[in-house]
Amino acid sequence: MTIPFFDGHNDFLLRLMKSPAAREDTWLTRGESGHLDLLRMKEAGFAGGLFAIFVPPISDGPPPDFAALMVNPPYDMPLPPLMDHATAQPTALTMAGLLHWMERAAPDDFWVCRTADDIRSAMAQDLIAGVMHMEGAEAIGPDLDALYLFYEMGLRSLGPVWSRPTIFGHGVPMSFPGTPDIGPGLTEAGKDLVRLCAELGILIDLSHLNEAGFNDVAAVTDAPLVATHSNAHALCTSPRNLTDRQLNMIREREGMVGLNFATFYLNSDGRSDPGLGWEVMLRQLDYLIHQLGEDHVGLGSDFDGCILPDVIGDVTGVQGLFDAIAQHGYDDALIAKLACDNWLACLDRVQGTGGTF
Repeated sequence: MTIPFFDGHNDFLLRLMKSPAAREDTWLTRGESGHLDLLRMKEAGFAGGLFAIFVPPISDGPPPDFAALMVNPPYDMPLPPLMDHATAQPTALTMAGLLHWMERAAPDDFWVCRTADDIRSAMAQDLIAGVMHMEGAEAIGPDLDALYLFYEMGLRSLGPVWSRPTIFGHGVPMSFPGTPDIGPGLTEAGKDLVRLCAELGILIDLSHLNEAGFNDVAAVTDAPLVATHSNAHALCTSPRNLTDRQLNMIREREGMVGLNFATFYLNSDGRSDPGLGWEVMLRQLDYLIHQLGEDHVGLGSDFDGCILPDVIGDVTGVQGLFDAIAQHGYDDALIAKLACDNWLACLDRVQGTGGTF
């Protein structure tokens, strides 16, 4: 039996935008590269997920070879400089348009959803539910007016930062080993952004924020605390991962953590190693469930944005993960929560704090 699942994070829009192939081929044709396309998603039981708008760094030269650097920790990569909204908006709008084009290109298979009930309705009709997410709020100017525009386009989840700083706050560095307790918290503009997101019912994603920014979000809003694609710092000391204190705060606020499939956020030594097996992912799941409770953990794959374990390979490998989870001793009810139910319940709670989601 194929278990339907909701995924907290993917970077397919970036791959679609950058693909040298025709976008119809990248989206509608079963591919051999990347992690996602429509046919593989349907085969895999991918019921829906957060599709990230991410504006990549602009560089005068070739970007660092992140994969090569992460093979042999320790590493500490310099962060790109702050990007202003005038630079970021055209790319962000292109990616938002691509999400809507995906719906137009496959109207019987894919639906851009704006509420948790939309997601449930899509699933009931065997449609994939796509929710617009923004990873790094560079495209939102200091007056915040662009947030209303993106909201009307379907934006329902936003991370104030990726890793580079923004006018709203500071992310954690791409380094190992490290701690999220680095740098200042949200700026005053960042606090205003969080307040407006809470008013509109836009989920705030904590996955890339540093610890001071995490604390500021918790202080500014009563909404559930959510990290869409993060793991436990106690098991992998990447600054991208969450400390026990952060996990406890997320549990207390009835939030959510999506298990990140990236090998360098799973491995205890921080290595990018696609040869790891299920046991490393199961160890993270066990720990997250112990810290958060079984109602506050789901999937946050980072498909098309990371180096995956070979045992998963692409989206079609998720059912293998569920098989491994079952063999590990998790019952059907818990697997259903991890696969989909916890995400929908969390989105209901976010919606209940204001706005439509």
